[in-house]
Amino acid sequence: MSAQPIHADQPRVPKTIGGVSRALRRMRRAQFFAELLEAQQGPELDGVLNSWWGRAMLDSDPQRDRIRSAAGNGTVPTTSMEEVARRRQEQAAQA
Repeated sequence: MSAQPIHADQPRVPKTIGGVSRALRRMRRAQFFAELLEAQQGPELDGVLNSWWGRAMLDSDPQRDRIRSAAGNGTVPTTSMEEVARRRQEQAAQA
């Protein structure tokens, strides 16, 4: 599995109502709008948008179906926290 760089200034799904709506799969879109229409402006509305933005990111992941299949088959590659820490130390040493 290869890692794709994440650019904070260019997310795959814009964190807007339209961006989230376009990225969600059809069945989820109605639920998103139902929650959105009930939320009050401010922290509650922000919370709904943030929550659904995460779901939209998952729905729009180009590897979503492959990953779900691998998870169902028990073949998702895993990495220990020790390995993650080692890789981060190596990357920091190279920078």
